[in-house]
Amino acid sequence: MIQRVLRRSPTTDSDTGTESDSAVAVRLEGVTHSYGSAGGQLRTDRDRTVTALRDVTLECQAGDIVGLKGPSGSGKSTILHAIAGLLVPADGTVELLGTDLTSVTDRDRTRLRRRHVGIVFQRFHLLSSLSARANVALPLVQAGVPRSTRRDRAETLLEEVGLEDRTDHLPGELSGGECQRVAIARALATDPDVVVADEPTGELDTATGSDVLELLTDVGRERAVVLASHDDDTLAVADRVITLRDGAVISDGV
Repeated sequence: MIQRVLRRSPTTDSDTGTESDSAVAVRLEGVTHSYGSAGGQLRTDRDRTVTALRDVTLECQAGDIVGLKGPSGSGKSTILHAIAGLLVPADGTVELLGTDLTSVTDRDRTRLRRRHVGIVFQRFHLLSSLSARANVALPLVQAGVPRSTRRDRAETLLEEVGLEDRTDHLPGELSGGECQRVAIARALATDPDVVVADEPTGELDTATGSDVLELLTDVGRERAVVLASHDDDTLAVADRVITLRDGAVISDGV
Protein backbone atom coordinates (compact mmCIF):
# COMPACT_ATOMS: atom_id res chain seq x y z
CA MET A 1 0.00 0.00 0.00
CA ILE A 2 1.28 3.49 -0.85
CA GLN A 3 2.05 5.15 2.47
CA ARG A 4 1.22 8.77 3.29
CA VAL A 5 4.66 9.58 4.65
CA LEU A 6 4.09 13.34 4.42
CA ARG A 7 0.67 13.20 6.08
CA ARG A 8 -0.57 16.51 7.52
CA SER A 9 -3.46 17.41 9.78
CA PRO A 10 -6.53 18.11 7.63
CA THR A 11 -8.23 20.40 10.15
CA THR A 12 -6.67 23.73 9.22
CA ASP A 13 -5.10 25.02 6.03
CA SER A 14 -2.18 27.33 6.77
CA ASP A 15 -2.41 28.96 3.35
CA THR A 16 -5.85 30.42 4.03
CA GLY A 17 -6.43 29.87 7.73
CA THR A 18 -9.75 28.15 7.05
CA GLU A 19 -11.08 25.11 8.85
CA SER A 20 -11.53 21.93 6.82
CA ASP A 21 -14.15 19.19 6.96
CA SER A 22 -12.09 16.01 7.32
CA ALA A 23 -14.88 13.87 5.85
CA VAL A 24 -15.73 15.77 2.66
CA ALA A 25 -12.63 16.43 0.59
CA VAL A 26 -14.34 17.96 -2.47
CA ARG A 27 -17.73 19.64 -2.80
CA LEU A 28 -19.19 21.43 -5.82
CA GLU A 29 -22.43 23.39 -5.35
CA GLY A 30 -24.40 24.79 -8.27
CA VAL A 31 -21.36 25.07 -10.53
CA THR A 32 -21.95 26.55 -13.98
CA HIS A 33 -19.23 27.43 -16.45
CA SER A 34 -19.08 28.51 -20.09
CA TYR A 35 -16.36 28.88 -22.67
CA GLY A 36 -16.62 31.67 -25.23
CA SER A 37 -15.11 31.39 -28.69
CA ALA A 38 -14.71 35.09 -29.36
CA GLY A 39 -11.63 35.36 -27.19
CA GLY A 40 -12.09 39.08 -26.60
CA GLN A 41 -12.19 39.85 -30.33
CA LEU A 42 -15.03 41.34 -32.35
CA ARG A 43 -17.88 38.84 -32.45
CA THR A 44 -19.09 37.26 -35.67
CA ASP A 45 -22.08 35.11 -36.52
CA ARG A 46 -19.89 32.05 -36.01
CA ASP A 47 -18.90 32.95 -32.45
CA ARG A 48 -20.47 30.71 -29.85
CA THR A 49 -20.56 30.35 -26.11
CA VAL A 50 -20.34 26.73 -25.03
CA THR A 51 -21.81 25.86 -21.64
CA ALA A 52 -19.45 23.26 -20.19
CA LEU A 53 -21.16 22.82 -16.81
CA ARG A 54 -24.79 23.40 -15.84
CA ASP A 55 -25.65 23.68 -12.13
CA VAL A 56 -23.38 20.79 -11.10
CA THR A 57 -23.51 19.65 -7.47
CA LEU A 58 -21.40 16.74 -6.20
CA GLU A 59 -19.07 15.73 -3.41
CA CYS A 60 -16.31 13.23 -2.72
CA GLN A 61 -15.13 12.07 0.69
CA ALA A 62 -11.67 10.97 1.75
CA GLY A 63 -11.23 7.29 0.96
CA ASP A 64 -13.73 7.37 -1.91
CA ILE A 65 -13.16 6.95 -5.62
CA VAL A 66 -15.76 8.88 -7.60
CA GLY A 67 -16.04 8.26 -11.33
CA LEU A 68 -17.20 10.85 -13.84
CA LYS A 69 -18.83 9.23 -16.86
CA GLY A 70 -19.92 10.80 -20.11
CA PRO A 71 -18.99 11.35 -23.74
CA SER A 72 -16.45 13.90 -24.92
CA GLY A 73 -17.73 17.39 -24.16
CA SER A 74 -19.95 16.32 -21.27
CA GLY A 75 -17.99 18.37 -18.73
CA LYS A 76 -15.78 15.74 -17.09
CA SER A 77 -12.47 17.53 -17.62
CA THR A 78 -13.95 20.89 -16.66
CA ILE A 79 -14.98 19.46 -13.29
CA LEU A 80 -11.47 18.12 -12.73
CA HIS A 81 -9.97 21.49 -13.63
CA ALA A 82 -12.32 23.22 -11.19
CA ILE A 83 -11.41 20.81 -8.38
CA ALA A 84 -7.72 21.42 -9.04
CA GLY A 85 -8.19 25.18 -9.05
CA LEU A 86 -7.10 25.44 -12.67
CA LEU A 87 -10.26 27.37 -13.52
CA VAL A 88 -12.80 29.41 -11.57
CA PRO A 89 -16.39 28.71 -12.63
CA ALA A 90 -18.73 31.53 -13.56
CA ASP A 91 -21.23 30.50 -10.87
CA GLY A 92 -21.31 28.23 -7.85
CA THR A 93 -18.73 27.16 -5.29
CA VAL A 94 -15.90 24.64 -5.37
CA GLU A 95 -14.72 23.56 -1.92
CA LEU A 96 -11.40 21.81 -1.43
CA LEU A 97 -11.03 20.52 2.14
CA GLY A 98 -13.51 23.16 3.28
CA THR A 99 -11.94 26.10 1.43
CA ASP A 100 -13.99 27.71 -1.35
CA LEU A 101 -11.56 27.98 -4.26
CA THR A 102 -13.77 30.57 -5.95
CA SER A 103 -13.28 33.05 -3.10
CA VAL A 104 -9.49 32.99 -2.66
CA THR A 105 -6.73 34.73 -4.60
CA ASP A 106 -4.96 33.16 -7.56
CA ARG A 107 -1.85 32.77 -5.40
CA ASP A 108 -3.73 30.94 -2.65
CA ARG A 109 -5.47 28.76 -5.21
CA THR A 110 -2.08 27.75 -6.62
CA ARG A 111 -0.75 27.00 -3.14
CA LEU A 112 -3.77 24.89 -2.31
CA ARG A 113 -3.41 22.93 -5.55
CA ARG A 114 0.29 22.28 -5.03
CA ARG A 115 -0.24 21.19 -1.46
CA HIS A 116 -3.47 19.22 -1.62
CA VAL A 117 -4.11 18.06 -5.21
CA GLY A 118 -2.31 15.52 -7.37
CA ILE A 119 -3.12 15.42 -11.09
CA VAL A 120 -2.85 12.41 -13.41
CA PHE A 121 -3.17 13.16 -17.12
CA GLN A 122 -4.08 10.87 -20.00
CA ARG A 123 -0.89 11.72 -21.91
CA PHE A 124 1.42 11.60 -18.87
CA HIS A 125 2.98 15.08 -19.42
CA LEU A 126 6.43 13.96 -18.28
CA LEU A 127 9.43 16.13 -19.14
CA SER A 128 11.38 14.18 -21.74
CA SER A 129 14.78 15.50 -20.63
CA LEU A 130 14.35 14.45 -16.99
CA SER A 131 14.73 11.00 -15.46
CA ALA A 132 11.81 9.24 -13.84
CA ARG A 133 13.15 10.27 -10.43
CA ALA A 134 13.51 13.91 -11.44
CA ASN A 135 10.00 13.98 -12.92
CA VAL A 136 8.54 12.63 -9.69
CA ALA A 137 10.54 15.11 -7.61
CA LEU A 138 9.50 18.14 -9.67
CA PRO A 139 6.50 19.14 -7.49
CA LEU A 140 8.80 19.01 -4.47
CA VAL A 141 11.19 21.45 -6.15
CA GLN A 142 8.29 23.87 -6.54
CA ALA A 143 7.42 23.31 -2.87
CA GLY A 144 10.96 24.16 -1.74
CA VAL A 145 11.73 20.70 -0.33
CA PRO A 146 15.49 20.07 0.22
CA ARG A 147 17.24 18.10 -2.50
CA SER A 148 18.10 15.05 -0.39
CA THR A 149 14.50 14.78 0.83
CA ARG A 150 13.21 15.14 -2.74
CA ARG A 151 15.43 12.34 -3.94
CA ASP A 152 14.44 10.00 -1.12
CA ARG A 153 10.72 10.72 -1.58
CA ALA A 154 10.89 10.19 -5.36
CA GLU A 155 12.77 6.91 -5.01
CA THR A 156 10.32 5.68 -2.36
CA LEU A 157 7.34 6.44 -4.58
CA LEU A 158 8.91 4.84 -7.64
CA GLU A 159 9.55 1.72 -5.59
CA GLU A 160 5.93 1.70 -4.42
CA VAL A 161 4.65 1.87 -8.00
CA GLY A 162 7.01 -0.94 -9.02
CA LEU A 163 9.65 1.10 -10.85
CA GLU A 164 12.60 0.92 -8.48
CA ASP A 165 14.79 -0.28 -11.36
CA ARG A 166 13.73 2.58 -13.66
CA THR A 167 14.64 5.62 -11.55
CA ASP A 168 17.32 6.90 -13.93
CA HIS A 169 15.44 6.15 -17.16
CA LEU A 170 14.11 8.93 -19.37
CA PRO A 171 10.44 8.85 -20.43
CA GLY A 172 11.49 7.82 -23.93
CA GLU A 173 13.05 4.68 -22.46
CA LEU A 174 9.84 3.66 -20.67
CA SER A 175 6.68 1.92 -21.86
CA GLY A 176 3.32 3.67 -21.78
CA GLY A 177 2.33 1.86 -18.60
CA GLU A 178 5.62 2.74 -16.95
CA CYS A 179 5.20 6.40 -17.93
CA GLN A 180 1.74 6.45 -16.35
CA ARG A 181 3.15 4.89 -13.19
CA VAL A 182 5.75 7.66 -13.07
CA ALA A 183 2.95 10.19 -13.56
CA ILE A 184 1.00 8.68 -10.65
CA ALA A 185 4.09 8.75 -8.46
CA ARG A 186 4.59 12.41 -9.40
CA ALA A 187 0.97 13.16 -8.51
CA LEU A 188 1.62 11.70 -5.05
CA ALA A 189 4.92 13.49 -4.45
CA THR A 190 3.47 16.15 -2.14
CA ASP A 191 1.23 13.60 -0.39
CA PRO A 192 -2.00 15.21 -1.65
CA ASP A 193 -5.40 14.73 -0.07
CA VAL A 194 -7.15 14.68 -3.45
CA VAL A 195 -6.12 13.04 -6.73
CA VAL A 196 -7.85 13.89 -10.01
CA ALA A 197 -7.27 11.58 -12.96
CA ASP A 198 -8.35 12.43 -16.50
CA GLU A 199 -8.68 9.32 -18.71
CA PRO A 200 -5.69 7.68 -16.96
CA THR A 201 -5.90 4.52 -19.08
CA GLY A 202 -6.80 6.17 -22.37
CA GLU A 203 -3.33 5.67 -23.87
CA LEU A 204 -2.80 2.15 -22.51
CA ASP A 205 -3.63 -1.38 -23.60
CA THR A 206 -6.12 -3.39 -21.54
CA ALA A 207 -3.60 -5.32 -19.44
CA THR A 208 -1.46 -2.28 -18.65
CA GLY A 209 -4.57 -0.22 -17.95
CA SER A 210 -5.70 -2.80 -15.40
CA ASP A 211 -2.38 -2.49 -13.57
CA VAL A 212 -2.73 1.30 -13.45
CA LEU A 213 -6.30 1.03 -12.14
CA GLU A 214 -5.16 -1.32 -9.40
CA LEU A 215 -2.59 1.29 -8.43
CA LEU A 216 -5.21 4.06 -8.38
CA THR A 217 -7.43 1.88 -6.19
CA ASP A 218 -4.57 1.61 -3.73
CA VAL A 219 -4.09 5.38 -3.87
CA GLY A 220 -7.77 5.90 -3.08
CA ARG A 221 -7.69 4.03 0.22
CA GLU A 222 -6.64 7.17 2.12
CA ARG A 223 -7.36 9.94 -0.36
CA ALA A 224 -10.27 11.26 -2.37
CA VAL A 225 -9.92 10.26 -6.02
CA VAL A 226 -12.02 11.79 -8.80
CA LEU A 227 -11.63 9.79 -12.00
CA ALA A 228 -12.95 10.89 -15.40
CA SER A 229 -13.46 8.35 -18.17
CA HIS A 230 -15.85 7.19 -20.86
CA ASP A 231 -14.69 3.59 -20.39
CA ASP A 232 -16.84 1.29 -18.24
CA ASP A 233 -13.92 -0.96 -17.29
CA THR A 234 -12.02 2.04 -15.94
CA LEU A 235 -15.05 3.31 -14.04
CA ALA A 236 -15.59 -0.12 -12.45
CA VAL A 237 -13.00 0.75 -9.77
CA ALA A 238 -15.12 3.69 -8.56
CA ASP A 239 -17.19 3.52 -5.39
CA ARG A 240 -19.85 5.48 -7.24
CA VAL A 241 -20.24 6.88 -10.75
CA ILE A 242 -21.68 10.28 -11.66
CA THR A 243 -23.02 10.44 -15.22
CA LEU A 244 -22.84 13.71 -17.14
CA ARG A 245 -24.51 14.85 -20.32
CA ASP A 246 -24.16 18.28 -21.93
CA GLY A 247 -22.55 19.63 -18.76
CA ALA A 248 -25.29 18.47 -16.39
CA VAL A 249 -25.44 15.63 -13.87
CA ILE A 250 -28.09 13.17 -15.02
CA SER A 251 -27.39 10.52 -12.38
CA ASP A 252 -25.31 10.20 -9.21
CA GLY A 253 -24.79 6.65 -8.00
CA VAL A 254 -24.76 7.52 -4.31
